[in-house]
Amino acid sequence: MLPRLKCRAGRRLGRLRAGVVAGALLAGLSPVAVGAPQVAAATGHKGDPTQYWNNVLLQTFRNARGWDASPGKLSRSGAMVFAAIYNAESAYQYTYGTLKYEPYLNRPLKYADKHSRPRPDDEERLIDRTAYRMISQLYPGDQGYIDAKYRARTGRSPHSYDPLDRLVVDRVVRQINKARAGDGSDNPETYSGDTTTPGAWRPTGEEATADEGACKQPSDAVTPNWGKVRPFVLRSGSQFRPPTLRGFTSYADLVASPEYAAQRDEVRRVGAVDSTERTYDQTVIGWFWDHDLNGTYHPPGQLLQLTGIVAKKFKLDTYETTHLFALSALSLADAGITAWDSKFDSPINLWRPASAIQATGGANATWEPLSADRAGAPFTPCFSAWTSGHANFTAAWASAMKHFFGRDDVSFIAHSEDPHTIEAYRRMANFSQVAEEGKLSRLWLGVHYRWDAEDGNVIGTNVGDYVFDNALLPTRPGRPHQQSGY
Repeated sequence: MLPRLKCRAGRRLGRLRAGVVAGALLAGLSPVAVGAPQVAAATGHKGDPTQYWNNVLLQTFRNARGWDASPGKLSRSGAMVFAAIYNAESAYQYTYGTLKYEPYLNRPLKYADKHSRPRPDDEERLIDRTAYRMISQLYPGDQGYIDAKYRARTGRSPHSYDPLDRLVVDRVVRQINKARAGDGSDNPETYSGDTTTPGAWRPTGEEATADEGACKQPSDAVTPNWGKVRPFVLRSGSQFRPPTLRGFTSYADLVASPEYAAQRDEVRRVGAVDSTERTYDQTVIGWFWDHDLNGTYHPPGQLLQLTGIVAKKFKLDTYETTHLFALSALSLADAGITAWDSKFDSPINLWRPASAIQATGGANATWEPLSADRAGAPFTPCFSAWTSGHANFTAAWASAMKHFFGRDDVSFIAHSEDPHTIEAYRRMANFSQVAEEGKLSRLWLGVHYRWDAEDGNVIGTNVGDYVFDNALLPTRPGRPHQQSGY
């Protein structure tokens, strides 16, 4: 069993923060309600601004193709957008004396003197203009759509003059861009590792379709260097990775082991397209959390949508909504990096169940997973198996949510837009259910082994714990604000 590698740094502070937030929420109050500037929303602005721009961002996720639609790149975009929004909101709170949490990486910005009062729409303008700038920068191909959404929300042109741009927005965007410059996310190198030794990852043979890329040759592997991307909060992508896959250091020892045989046989039985052992509910879970296909918001988008659902349930105010989205998005981004670190930077780059099962020959030579493309043809994501990205993502998300609210027993309705989903809506009893279903969904779909799911879950949990303990910390008297160097 993979040991828990939980971070101890800042645990005491993390518990303190969770208690403060939880106490306020359970009392029916926003943690920042007392003393925050109370201003009315501007005419024409409808709903929470962060929620609005999350919906815009999710549409750009649906529109993305190629490596731009990979889980790592999407989660990086989410972290950049919501860290920027949170920092802009932090400037608003700091300027008017109600800052409760440290900004991400930089010192808080102040843009007015102590005798100033905010205009009724200052807060929303800061978020609208920051979100617009970041999403436009990340998805220039969607500029027409993004412009239209800005006009629909504000009634103004996104190119109109606003003094808040010079005072805050420009500075925040520069800060985030400088923090991510040279982070390795644009590495174009393709995979050139071993794809012939039994046990080593190799393309699973899918042909390219109108919506999906091919997986016919090693160079088709998706973002094989993503594990080397500089994390947002973690020290490195390998920070929580075990030294080896369950102690195996060679492919020969791995494939000869009874442990491997048991893992492979379980997927063969419960992950096959024609499985008689997989239950109806397991099939529902498999498809509900899938979102591998282009045209969906993909796993990071599904979890960002869930962040919004929970924020609405608790009626979080604007400040706490930006805080929750930033915490969630930073956790997802670093979870994506850790998942790809284990996939391509560990001693064993494990082949997918389809390769392993078909290699046994006989009746298994034509084995197919439940997972399929839009046309119903077998589909396996084009990267190695260990560990499961879905397990990393859902565990990191659940950890972030549990820490923020100081509790796990929060029920809510989750949504799926996967084209194969059997249920579009599914009630979750708690945050842990998301992590549990997310990890096992990949086994039921036939694209991951159980140890991919279990180990990814542990790593993702550690990521969420570490991000909470080391980023967006509560302000405390006598503690200097973080230095940015910007």
